[in-house]
Amino acid sequence: VDQVANLTLVSSACDIVSTAYVSTKESHPCIRSVCDAAEKGVKSVTEATASCVQPVLATLESHVAAVSEYTSKGLDKLGENLPLLQKPVDQIISDTKEVVSSRAADAKDAVSS
Repeated sequence: VDQVANLTLVSSACDIVSTAYVSTKESHPCIRSVCDAAEKGVKSVTEATASCVQPVLATLESHVAAVSEYTSKGLDKLGENLPLLQKPVDQIISDTKEVVSSRAADAKDAVSS
């Protein structure tokens, strides 16, 4: 989970969503109260689940470690094959706009000639 969260694309997307969430909560009192209630509910469920799952995780620790190592290697390979994962969302959007604009200009030139 940490490895996925540290991917530039994922972390920048989380930052954008977090900023939008906080901004929306601050701007709209009705939404703030709903969000606060949802956050409390999620926190309670997480705490309850953590205490129940902990003994199971202790029993499966070696299996979890093996899966974690396998997954880590897979994510490393994915990162090598998809350099897009190492770019922030803003740069991907900018690059995409550039490509679309260039293609549109090429199409316009082709139609004009």
